[in-house]
Amino acid sequence: MQNPVIIFGANSLGRIVKEIFEQNKVIVYGFLDDDKKLHDTEVDDVVVLGGTDDESFIKLIGKKCESFVATDDNRLRKNLVKMLNDTYKVQPVNAIHEGATISLRSEIGYGNLIDNKVILTVGSQLGSHNVLNAAVTVGVGTRIGDFVQIGVGSSIGTDAVLEDEVFLGAGVTIVSGVVIGKGARVGAGSVVVASIGAGETVFGNPAQKIKN
Repeated sequence: MQNPVIIFGANSLGRIVKEIFEQNKVIVYGFLDDDKKLHDTEVDDVVVLGGTDDESFIKLIGKKCESFVATDDNRLRKNLVKMLNDTYKVQPVNAIHEGATISLRSEIGYGNLIDNKVILTVGSQLGSHNVLNAAVTVGVGTRIGDFVQIGVGSSIGTDAVLEDEVFLGAGVTIVSGVVIGKGARVGAGSVVVASIGAGETVFGNPAQKIKN
């Protein structure tokens, strides 16, 4: 990637992404963030240019700059991605740490954060706009949808399926062949040995559904 990148979000995730791009010799043009207190200040030596709706900077994307959406808020991330797709006809780029291991026989979409020591094994499929924090392992043939967040040190077995908008806390283990339904949430440190329905929240070893 030769163009500089604008990062949406000057929070902790944005700082991680900035470091990844700079390690990969990509210039970070600046941050856009809706916290007005950050505007015209610097975060790790990069200026927060304005808000995430500042057209004077957004209009550069796809022409002179690339983009990355760095926010933990899935609703906000989806809205920003939709704006970039629909209004500016662009896709955010991937941020892949130089310490990640990516099989040449894996598939990756757009706008993913793949942090240090992440392993994507042969035949794994990663959709778009996902966050894979440090030391995540994705097993052979596993399929991950869009807008999924996976916590530090989680391990996903072979041929598992994580549907869209799934959230895994830190240190989660997903055994082989398990299906995690859309929007399901798995608490930190849980071991998932059976499939989980859409929208369910589970926790524990073995993971059990938490009743509302």
